[in-house]
Amino acid sequence: MSNTPTVTHSIDTDGIGWITFDDPSSRANVFNPPTQAALRAAITALAAEPVKAVVVLSAKEKIFVAGADLKWLGRIDNARDAATASREGQALFGLLADFKVPVVCAIHGACAGGGYELALACHWRIASNARETVIGLPEVGIGLIPGWGGCARLPRLIGGRGAVEHILKAQLLPAADAHRAGLVDELVPAAELRERARTAALKLANEGKPTRAAVAPADDTLLAEQRKFAATRLRGQTAPIAVLDVIAASVGKSLEHALAIEAAGFGEIAASDVAKNLIHVFFLKDAVKKLTVDAWFEKPAAPVPVEPFKRIGVVGAGVMGSGIAQWCAARGYEVVMGDVKPEFVDRGLGVVRGIFDDATKRGKLSADAAAQGVARVKGTTDYAAFADCDLVVEAIVENVEAKQKLFAALAAVVRPDCVLASNTSALPIEELAATATHPERTIGIHFFNPVSRMPLLELVLSPHTTRGTAERVLAFAKHLGKTPVICRSSPGFLVTRVLFFYLNEACLLWEQGVPSDVIDRAMRDWGWPMGPMRLIDEVGVDVTDFIYGEMRHYFPERFGSATICQRMLAAGLKGRKNGASTGFYTYEGGKEALNPAMRVLSPVSATTLDATAIQQRLNGVMIAETKRVLDEGVLQSADDADFALLMGTGFPAFRGGLMRYAKSAGLV
Repeated sequence: MSNTPTVTHSIDTDGIGWITFDDPSSRANVFNPPTQAALRAAITALAAEPVKAVVVLSAKEKIFVAGADLKWLGRIDNARDAATASREGQALFGLLADFKVPVVCAIHGACAGGGYELALACHWRIASNARETVIGLPEVGIGLIPGWGGCARLPRLIGGRGAVEHILKAQLLPAADAHRAGLVDELVPAAELRERARTAALKLANEGKPTRAAVAPADDTLLAEQRKFAATRLRGQTAPIAVLDVIAASVGKSLEHALAIEAAGFGEIAASDVAKNLIHVFFLKDAVKKLTVDAWFEKPAAPVPVEPFKRIGVVGAGVMGSGIAQWCAARGYEVVMGDVKPEFVDRGLGVVRGIFDDATKRGKLSADAAAQGVARVKGTTDYAAFADCDLVVEAIVENVEAKQKLFAALAAVVRPDCVLASNTSALPIEELAATATHPERTIGIHFFNPVSRMPLLELVLSPHTTRGTAERVLAFAKHLGKTPVICRSSPGFLVTRVLFFYLNEACLLWEQGVPSDVIDRAMRDWGWPMGPMRLIDEVGVDVTDFIYGEMRHYFPERFGSATICQRMLAAGLKGRKNGASTGFYTYEGGKEALNPAMRVLSPVSATTLDATAIQQRLNGVMIAETKRVLDEGVLQSADDADFALLMGTGFPAFRGGLMRYAKSAGLV
């Protein structure tokens, strides 16, 4: 371990003091006790010198300060110690706020959480306009509240409404947006940041610390609106309410009093199970960046270079195929999308254009970038067009024979080194690839719908898949910006299998007389973003019934499937799909209401069942099936299962993951 301090200081010939963050042992700067001690030492040393002003900056290429070290913070296990940690951080930043001369913060790279709270304590904030410069207070997203001055200082800087909205959104803003919102005072080219910071420091040295106009504090109407939103849309998450409580209690108080209120609030929230769970989820997501295939294959004697894919083929121009094609094209790949009829191809190309247009409208892509993406997708009805592809993904109907026929046809035209992949959500890869010439270069790549919004990707290894194939596809998944989980080929893999056991159990409850809205309300109150009956409507009653059939085929002893979806289809109730808008609910005029037609299909009269019993039954089914998946070796660990269900099903993150919840509740 290096003995070089993480924070250093110097004084230039103009009399400007410079405080520089640069942890020699990491690509990022984070706050932990050693960094705090180093910052305190630097401030103390400069305070003893006749400096005219001080500039705080980072020597990292992409990081200013990424906030507190969550591993350190996560080890604090009681409210008193957490509150003490908050007060110590506040006092440290107070040394900058009360420094004898002006302090300028020069921000380049990620300035998050405690990093931005440090900036708030400075007297002037300058940010580079570089793409990597993102700024803000994301603590609520990991179950915490800003505890080093963010709740106290931000409302005094930009007003109560802006501060509340920013903190509750828990998002890092691009530098230009942060400047418009008032989070920083100047926006400058990255190459000029140091010199512009020097200029600002000298100017403030002559003029004194800046005086800022008074801003409106948070009012009762705003706080009531945000409490209502948190109660209905952020169920189970305690941090949003804690933020509102702290800010409300601080209105009209001195800064010192507000900081004391913030520290007490931080102490209570940081020691909570919700915060521990969300920090755990943060590390689950972070681990994906380092994911390898090592756990599944014998390591080679020497590293083998991974040959990246360049040209991607997609067979099937339906919703999934066109979504995959668009996402690949948006990431710079040349794409060939094929289907059996020209009109199917044309419709798929129209979907691709529509997704790009939507991304432009939402400000995710420029019009030029969208046009270039559209141009990278070519349509075809001829399998020969896939001859030069490095990877071909099939996204056709979920039918083993149809997929086997397709694999055989593709094997006849693609290069011997081409990887053939299936986007199946449930069918074992080895069955589908039985006709492939090179089964070692077959694999499952299960995207989730809609591809442009769902981050998870299941990378499915058949018994024949080689390490080289898996490594190439894993690199591809990461380049796409997806969050992959690796699993062994098995019916339903993880997400489909566990999710549809859950949905089936909900249907069995319905068939026993428990109303749709009662089931859904119970699961929403537990934390799910939507209930299972509404989810079936979204997925499609036909898709749900088909997968029930697959689960019944592969797990006949355990999957006693409900019949309601079959009866709904016979009655023309398909859910919210392909223009249909009736299922368990109706959706006319954008309003969700119980579908009266479902009463005719109900075999029994309404049954009363309390929310806890519903939650225990449905969660219990998911826990039991996930345990079987793990026992069968479909996944490597419970953490993998938790991550996949968090990202692929909407499992409530504040619970920490299904199996983490089951363990804490004594259910496994």
